[in-house]
Amino acid sequence: MKPSASAAAMAVMLAMLSPLALASDEAKTTLGLTPVVDDPVYAGEDMARLVQLDNGVVVQGADVMTPDGYTSGFRLTAGYSPYRLPRFDLGAELTYRASDEVPLTLGSENLLMNTTSIGGSLVAGVRLGRLGLYAKTGVAEWDGDTLERHEDSGLATAGTSRIQGFGAHFDLSRVTGRLEFEEIDAPSMEHLNLITASLHIPF
Repeated sequence: MKPSASAAAMAVMLAMLSPLALASDEAKTTLGLTPVVDDPVYAGEDMARLVQLDNGVVVQGADVMTPDGYTSGFRLTAGYSPYRLPRFDLGAELTYRASDEVPLTLGSENLLMNTTSIGGSLVAGVRLGRLGLYAKTGVAEWDGDTLERHEDSGLATAGTSRIQGFGAHFDLSRVTGRLEFEEIDAPSMEHLNLITASLHIPF
């Protein structure tokens, strides 16, 4: 399936910003940027720091790959901590995902479906010592088609649906962990509903 024009534009933007993720703090300062001190509480360990603007906005990006192997894409976040409320992180998230030959069951019928989606969410987090809590809400525009057309299946193949999710992040002396739940409120997109957990132990 062909990605939408807006998804293609975001992919170009990500490619243009990627070299900044590899730049040193000294190089970023030369470009008029400041080194990142803390990632937002909702940013995962896989998120690459792309850039931090002088106004404190941090842009990060990461590839998206679901454990079942059906879905790939990318995620961009832009967020900041208000100067007067340093324990709070506010931001926005853009996600593009493409899924190939996802098995779905509708009643007694088994289908294979290709889908693409692009979604935007507002994200807010709060830091409570070594524990961080966050939540997101937004909308996703999605489109899909079954490999075998079933006119009377009653399965929606396109639409706009609500995104919602929440998570927790903790950071101990040697261990960082994360637990997150995210869903798109559409039966055809249930394969994108995820509960993920991770532990990061540097050594």
